[in-house]
Amino acid sequence: MAWSIADVARLSGVTSRTLRYYDEIGLLPPAGTGRNGHRSYEQRDLLRLQQILLMRELGLGLRDIAAVLDRQADRVAVLREHHRRLLAERNRLDTLVRTVGRTIAELEEGKDGDDMAEINRPENLFEGFDASRYEDEARERWPREYERSRRIAGPLTAEDQERTQREITARMVRMADFMVAGTPVADPAVQAETDAHYQWLCGFWTPSATAYKGLGQMFTDDPRFRSAYDKIAAGLAEYQRDAMAVYADARLS
Repeated sequence: MAWSIADVARLSGVTSRTLRYYDEIGLLPPAGTGRNGHRSYEQRDLLRLQQILLMRELGLGLRDIAAVLDRQADRVAVLREHHRRLLAERNRLDTLVRTVGRTIAELEEGKDGDDMAEINRPENLFEGFDASRYEDEARERWPREYERSRRIAGPLTAEDQERTQREITARMVRMADFMVAGTPVADPAVQAETDAHYQWLCGFWTPSATAYKGLGQMFTDDPRFRSAYDKIAAGLAEYQRDAMAVYADARLS
């Protein structure tokens, strides 16, 4: 049996545009292409697409996915490995569910008027998060900046890294306070906080106006970053992005 590209898009939820792109880069060539240019897919192509989507869920980039698919032989063995990783991911997500639930309980228990309750153990906020899953993406997107940041961060101890994480969280909370108070992103206080964020980034790489605005956009477009911001306050990713855009236009252009 053969399926058209529209059929595959409907079955999988992957857009036709993405399927055409996968064909162009050799990741998912169709079983055949008619004289009219219409692509047709067979069962083995659907199974390959399933593997692609599984590996995307596990955080692999397209280049790594292609390498895995090119060298695999036993499809069932590969699926077993994906299954093992998915179970591990489920366990990680269960831990995240407990982490967020515990945070909600602590905030509600200690709530006093409009003041934010104090978290008893800040390190518990990050139980279940795996920061290492972002490293491959950073290396692929910004290779020079990644290597520079590794040279700088390499000597950092676990305590240094924990302190850095606390600083990042504190910065996000301060931005959330501005947002909840209705402070415009162009306000001098918000822009001062954004400048502190930019100067901190410059310790690892020096983004141009376009790059800094692009980073802010990624905070909203990438569900992983958006989720991290939303755990602080709903809408914070957009607020951070807009503040960064104002800063880039005013200070970096």
